[in-house]
Amino acid sequence: MWRGGRGTAGLARPGGAPPAPPPRGLPRITGTYLLLDGPTLRPLALFDGAALTTLRTPAVSALALRHLVPDGRPLRLLLFGSGPQAYGHLEAVLAMRRLAEVVVVARSGSPTSAVGAEKLAAHARNLGVPARPGVAAEVADADLVVCCTTAREPLFDGRLIAPGATVVAVGSHEPEAREVDTALVRRSAVYVESRAAALREAGDLLVPEAEGAIGPGHITGTLADLVAGRLPAGGTASCPQLFKSVGMAWEDLAVAVALFEAAEGEE
Repeated sequence: MWRGGRGTAGLARPGGAPPAPPPRGLPRITGTYLLLDGPTLRPLALFDGAALTTLRTPAVSALALRHLVPDGRPLRLLLFGSGPQAYGHLEAVLAMRRLAEVVVVARSGSPTSAVGAEKLAAHARNLGVPARPGVAAEVADADLVVCCTTAREPLFDGRLIAPGATVVAVGSHEPEAREVDTALVRRSAVYVESRAAALREAGDLLVPEAEGAIGPGHITGTLADLVAGRLPAGGTASCPQLFKSVGMAWEDLAVAVALFEAAEGEE
């Protein structure tokens, strides 16, 4: 049995205010993760917390996509964001599906965002996938939309998402912040890691519920339901699929244990 614990810095400040911009050249979020032996509490490994999250979050998304996205033709992927999570999600999706094209959307019109979008597109091209920067309205042509930003307001018009397309939103984890709008949530089959956690932290769902657009029973199922086969594989063709991730402690522990055991196996 294992135990894990994390210490972090750079998270949201009291009162829900967004975190202060990091000092130049430093990451927005830093942290450490200590893996302990459960019975003895003996320290086993110390991980960089940000690197662990960069592995964990795309892995969880890929697991959900394995069950939500039907097999078939190569996918057209649209990525919001150009930070570590966007890179991680690109590589995680590529590990499980062929991609016809990658479109990267910078979150704002600043030169820095535009440069970041082009760098990520170039990385995708180096991986053998046609890729370019694009604009938010191109979600209408996407099979898969992945949101990896620190946005506090919706990134695109949810009415544009095609029936049968899949949206993954991982960037927000506060009741007042969201990456997707009420229109998308209302018309989607919604999947989460945990109902309790999502209805406590996910502004993407809490804001539409506060508006009266959805009820607490709007969530279609959980990640466990998908993995255990309690829900049909391949999602629902008649409406969009939305996977809203807020991140959970057991996911960090699972990845930390896998990394530790893999390192031990190499010795």
